[in-house]
Amino acid sequence: MKNAEKYKKSYFLPPSQSKYMKWANRDYVAQPPVWCSVDLRDGNQALIVPMSFKEKLDFFQFLVKIGFKEIEIGFPAANQTEFDFCRALIEQNLIPDDVTVQVLTQSREHIIKKTFEALKGVKNAVVHLYNSTSVAQREQVFKKSKQEIIDIAVSGAELIKESAIKYNGNFRYEYSPESFTGTEPEFALEICNEVIKVWQPSPGNKVIINLPGTVEVSLPHVYASQIEYMCENLQNRENIIVSLHPHNDRGCAVADTELGLLAGADRVEGTLFGNGERTGNADIITLALNMYSHGVNPGLDFTNIPEISRVYENLTDMKINARHPYCGELVFAAFSGSHQDAITKGLAWREETKTAEAGWSVPYLPIDPKDIGRQYDGDIIRINSQSGKGGISFLLKNKYGMDLPAKLREQVGYAVKDASDKLHKELQPDEIYNVFRDSFVNLNNPLKYIESNYENVKSEIKAFIKVKIKDKERVLTGSGNGRLDAVSDALRRNLNIKYSLTNYSEHALEIGSKSQAISYVEIKDADGKVSWGAGLDTDIVTSSVYALFSALNRSGLIK
Repeated sequence: MKNAEKYKKSYFLPPSQSKYMKWANRDYVAQPPVWCSVDLRDGNQALIVPMSFKEKLDFFQFLVKIGFKEIEIGFPAANQTEFDFCRALIEQNLIPDDVTVQVLTQSREHIIKKTFEALKGVKNAVVHLYNSTSVAQREQVFKKSKQEIIDIAVSGAELIKESAIKYNGNFRYEYSPESFTGTEPEFALEICNEVIKVWQPSPGNKVIINLPGTVEVSLPHVYASQIEYMCENLQNRENIIVSLHPHNDRGCAVADTELGLLAGADRVEGTLFGNGERTGNADIITLALNMYSHGVNPGLDFTNIPEISRVYENLTDMKINARHPYCGELVFAAFSGSHQDAITKGLAWREETKTAEAGWSVPYLPIDPKDIGRQYDGDIIRINSQSGKGGISFLLKNKYGMDLPAKLREQVGYAVKDASDKLHKELQPDEIYNVFRDSFVNLNNPLKYIESNYENVKSEIKAFIKVKIKDKERVLTGSGNGRLDAVSDALRRNLNIKYSLTNYSEHALEIGSKSQAISYVEIKDADGKVSWGAGLDTDIVTSSVYALFSALNRSGLIK
């Protein structure tokens, strides 16, 4: 690509960067952070059509249901809808006692005053103050010196502190040096420490210092070192909650967040599915389930991802990508035959060995899809022309109860893949069942089974079977050591065909006197060609006869 030279490094490393890399020696996030949803502010302002009052209220209540204890509800001074929403939550007592709402405000006097008017009577609130600190913002937008930028932050912090006393509420304070990732770390530290001096945090009144990746401009490890530098040098650190708010411009918001937590951060601001400006925010669902996959309870309820997905899409009019981690339609789907085979064998091994207590370990599945409301037969095994016999058999067994013999699975697999290839589409479970049924079950052309009767003659069974072949009905007789063997003898003897019955199995599909049974029969002709058939009936003997007729009709022996 041309003009690459126009893009220069726009981030700043902390002084003595190698000193701030303790995060590199930690291999996973051992405990969940404090989660703060910013769906109703950062996420909402990024929508093509922002949510209505009712939609915001429904979303707020849904976030509470999931388990969020801190929720940024908006920018009350921005417009009347935002102000009214804040007032409605307070006046209608819609905020649970254990939930803290958060509101955003610029460091401007009239905006701060309007913000506190909106919060009058609130039980618990975080007032989130911000002003931009990056080199680009200082030079190009505000045209102010570092000291002038510090003065903006300090004056806002002082007014917030005064207003909190005036309104006599349970207010906590948060400060963001907006565009932190484009700010010199030394200056970001200086301005945060000046705000901390004003707010005087204590064990009972900790202050949140939020370090936003307003625009993601570096590799995640650089952000991690920046966070570690801040964590180790902020004044009164024991009474500071270091918060992260990464954006996803380079596609690394989740990685930024995870490394930032390893670097010492305590709190994360993000959204469901990463909704937000430009490429979005850090996706809290992905972050939480990444922790879950390492055995850490994230403290949020994501046990019903399909429901969360539906609610999110309905309220935001956004669409979830089919490959979105954990949540997308296809993220657990296996079309490849080898993948399907590995998954089905892994699940079978887990069931056979009863090793659940040893922890989850199944090929291609980082977590158990059922833990988040997904299903094995619809979400994992998906069938197209690339699929294998293992996946097709798994689906037929799990959805329809048909436990195909190992040798039959290959023939069924070819039939299903051929159908998918000809239709040039994925086959749904009912379509797969129909292919199996139409290709293998109770086949009656050119040889049709009508009925049969049996007699015990000495040590043998004698069979009288009525068939229809070439539009003519015939009664055939034969004998054998069992009813199916006797029927097979009648067919060989009267139709002058040569084959051997090489495999037979059957099982019930349901429990109960009227349940259906399915039988599977394999035959081999004189040339060694193998053909399979299946039979379905409430009577197990009749189902076995249907299976034999199906195998013969598929074999080409009946002329």
